[in-house]
Amino acid sequence: MSRRLSVLACLVTSIVLTVATATPAIAAPPSDWDYIAMGDSYSSGVGTSGQSGSCLRSPNAYPGLWDSANDPASYRMVACSGATTSSLRSGQLSALSTTTDLVSVTIGGNDAGFAETVLTCTLTSDKGCAAKVDEQLELLDEEIPARLDATYREIRAKAPNAKVVVLGYPLLFDVNAPSCGFAGMSIPKRKSLNHGATELNQVTEERVRAAGFTWSDVTDEFAGHGVCGPSPWLHGLTLLPPTDSFHPNGNGHKYGYLAALNSVLH
Repeated sequence: MSRRLSVLACLVTSIVLTVATATPAIAAPPSDWDYIAMGDSYSSGVGTSGQSGSCLRSPNAYPGLWDSANDPASYRMVACSGATTSSLRSGQLSALSTTTDLVSVTIGGNDAGFAETVLTCTLTSDKGCAAKVDEQLELLDEEIPARLDATYREIRAKAPNAKVVVLGYPLLFDVNAPSCGFAGMSIPKRKSLNHGATELNQVTEERVRAAGFTWSDVTDEFAGHGVCGPSPWLHGLTLLPPTDSFHPNGNGHKYGYLAALNSVLH
């Protein structure tokens, strides 16, 4: 063999070996995967049937639906309603290990003051709503990126072999319907809140990609199914239980979040 061919053969062999050793555990079929679902209420299942416990976890949230459809080797739900990056790091990371193959997570909405902002917009004027969203966007620029970076670093440290999928948040509102029902949001308020969600998703996507994780945007799946629209996949203002307010319903988890998770796993 000539020197040139010999060098080429070594190079090809080196590339093959590198690719082979870099292949993550996720390359195995789902039946072999160890799956951990982490995050906040959008992952725990608030808004769906079957919620239980202080974390309001439901088997009908998208992680449970994925588990039922794929029957992985193991599945554990540790997402919790109200979770922030801080509480995730202190209370959920222990579920991860070197054998974890798949992690899904939604996080950041509570750090950005999601509930407080929606409540303010419900009770105040269009101008007051816009001001509250702008206030939270300053926090988003100044503090949230570092919080997300720290969270993603710790997830990777605890689960070095896992495929980590970070899912975003839907735009809550349909902005075309002139009326949004009793105590519903005006169109300017809906646009302000959707703008806030768009900005949060953009910041999150940047940090997800910087961490080397997989980003899954759910806005396409939820398009046309916002609150106030003809076929909403999210609850509007809900009195019983009030925690369901502005969270995905069963269709939102099945056709929105589950579809978004599947889109990056196949």
